[in-house]
Amino acid sequence: MTALWSIVMVSVAAVIGAFGAVFLKKGSQSLKFKFRSLIKNYYLISGFLLYGVSAVPFILALRGGDLSILYPIVATTYVWIAIFSIKFLGEKMNKWRWLGIALIMLGVALIGLGR
Repeated sequence: MTALWSIVMVSVAAVIGAFGAVFLKKGSQSLKFKFRSLIKNYYLISGFLLYGVSAVPFILALRGGDLSILYPIVATTYVWIAIFSIKFLGEKMNKWRWLGIALIMLGVALIGLGR
């Protein structure tokens, strides 16, 4: 049986990872492959750090449940990225993208029913 705290930890990791992706996107817009430019690209550095930080709650969560239950929850990262992209990057969503998001959520919910 997968513990609820474990599911919460993976969900937190998904949100942190989604923020990491948003920061990487913002950092990529001013990306130059020069050392000085790279170390001053705070969005890019923050994105890398957030990805690393997101691994910590995920690893801890693995102690409390089945990987086959927990790992699909990582797919909610795509949902968070869609929401954050709209809010922080001004991206637009169409009905097909929303349908894809709904299918991801349905899939995660179905897997969760079997916990």
